Amino acid sequence: MAPQSPHEGLPDPLPIRTRGPLSAKVRVPGSRSQTNRALLVAALASGESLLRGATESDDTAAMREGLRALGVSIRTEPEGWRVHGTGGRLTAPESPLDVRMSGTTARFLTAAACLADGPVVLDGAPRMRERPILEEVVALRALGAGVEVLGREGCPPLRLAGGGIPGGETEIDARRSSQYVSGILLVAPYAERDVTLRFKDGVLVSRSFVDLTLDVMSEFGAEAGFDGDALHVRAGQGYTGRSTAIEADSQAAVYGFVAAAIAGGRVEVTGVPGGSEQTDLGVLAVLERMGCRVERLPEAAIVTGPEDGLRGVDVDMNAIPDPVLAVAVAALFADGPTTIRGIGHLRIKETDRLAALKNELERLGARAHVDDDSLRIEPGPLRPADVETYDDHRMAMSFALAGLRIEGLRIRDPGCVAKTWPDFFQALDKL
Repeated sequence: MAPQSPHEGLPDPLPIRTRGPLSAKVRVPGSRSQTNRALLVAALASGESLLRGATESDDTAAMREGLRALGVSIRTEPEGWRVHGTGGRLTAPESPLDVRMSGTTARFLTAAACLADGPVVLDGAPRMRERPILEEVVALRALGAGVEVLGREGCPPLRLAGGGIPGGETEIDARRSSQYVSGILLVAPYAERDVTLRFKDGVLVSRSFVDLTLDVMSEFGAEAGFDGDALHVRAGQGYTGRSTAIEADSQAAVYGFVAAAIAGGRVEVTGVPGGSEQTDLGVLAVLERMGCRVERLPEAAIVTGPEDGLRGVDVDMNAIPDPVLAVAVAALFADGPTTIRGIGHLRIKETDRLAALKNELERLGARAHVDDDSLRIEPGPLRPADVETYDDHRMAMSFALAGLRIEGLRIRDPGCVAKTWPDFFQALDKL
């Protein structure tokens, strides 16, 4: 018998059952991106907030526990997560904040901890000590905050002096991650002066995630937005607690959509409005170019796989980096090469995703070429393999989809999906 995964009691490696064409209707968990943004905003707000549909995952647990360590009261109840806001006044914990493997939590709490009433040390898992955060640190220092990098090469751990953020205007390097920008935006209403952020070389990757941040801030009463090529946040306004609903997660919906593209048939993902502005729904346009049929409904989106096979595409996915892995796996089954551009920032995710993709795509029989900013996949005769996941949830979920068509494919360390979707393999098995 295969050994058990240390995370979820799943067999390790986990065999994936081939099947298709599909006919399924699924509902995915609440948006992790929206949950973590709303959690921080509600924690800083005046009054109580209820986050209905907040999703449980390693990432959101890391944010929740980090905020609790900063003195925020958060209760998980059947109707949602109830947050008692602090009015922007956070308490420095005696022990370091542990952001675990959550990049979102690290970038957001780095800025938030600047509001604490004393020094805060922020640390995380070993991989977090390899994920750069210097760009955000430099911008926070320019806004008057006290931040010291304790780790190597601009990575955590960090020491935040606390005491507040004076504010003002600065340039931020957002060429590698929009999370640096979102972290500062989310706390900027509690700066002493208005905050203006300009972008180094005029570049902001994954702008749609910044748009999501601005939407959440606005919902809770902040005045923030783009002013020409810069971002401006009015200080002294703060947030007001409220009840809000978290949409179903478009990041999770990607796997249902791509499952239909790979295995054929039809998959409907409910709870994700077809007109939603969630970033990762941009994958629908990519799948249409690959030959799928897409229907956008008021409360769902449907993908039907092409009867005559997938087409190779040349596409820029700079604005939607998370679905890149699933699209790359779908490219294994296309009728020609696929090139995905604008994705150099995938090297600083949970693992170096460009290197990991090359390794595992070639393990399954494709040829893959990686350069600084793109990935080219040339399909070849496919073969079964045990796929390495590099403790990266998106590697596990994306390559599991290949198992819908490749007999004998197995996923190593399947429990790593707990970072964002603990029940992913149960949901996949129901398709």
